[in-house]
Amino acid sequence: MQWLFDFCTNYYVISAIAAWLIAQIIKVFTGVFKLQEFSLKAMFFGTGGMPSSHTAAACALCVACALKDGLGASSVAISGVLAMIVMIDAAGVRNETGKQSKALNMIIGEMFSDSENADLHFKELIGHSPLQILCGAITGVVTAGLLYLLPVFSA
Repeated sequence: MQWLFDFCTNYYVISAIAAWLIAQIIKVFTGVFKLQEFSLKAMFFGTGGMPSSHTAAACALCVACALKDGLGASSVAISGVLAMIVMIDAAGVRNETGKQSKALNMIIGEMFSDSENADLHFKELIGHSPLQILCGAITGVVTAGLLYLLPVFSA
C-alpha cells in the first residue's frame, strides 16, 4: 500500500492531474454557455474548448518542478520544453486540423447529402485559440501554486 501513498503524495503527478481535471470541469461550464449544452462526455473525453487542459497539465508540471526542485533543475528544463511543445501544437497543428475538418465536413455534406456516406463526419473542435491556451496556462500555474501551499506537498 506504500505505492498508493507515494502516488497520492507525488506533488508533480497530482499537480498535473489536478490542473487537467480542473480545466476539464471548467470546459463543461464554458461549453454550456457557448453551445447551450451540458455534456459530461466533453468533460472526460473532449478536446478543444476553453481552457486548454493539455496546456494546464503541462504548465502545472513545469511549475511543480520549479517550486520543488528550483529553477536550475533539469526537470524544469525538460517540463518547460514539453509545455512549449504542447502549447505550440495546440495552437498550430491541432488548430489547423480542426479548420481542415470543418472544410471537409462541408464538402462531404454537399457531395454525399443523399447517400450512405452522409453520416461521415470529422471532429472539428480539436485545437485551441491563443486565449484558450493562455487560460489553460494560468489554470496550470495557479493549480500547482495552490497545491504547493498544502503541507503534504511543501515538505
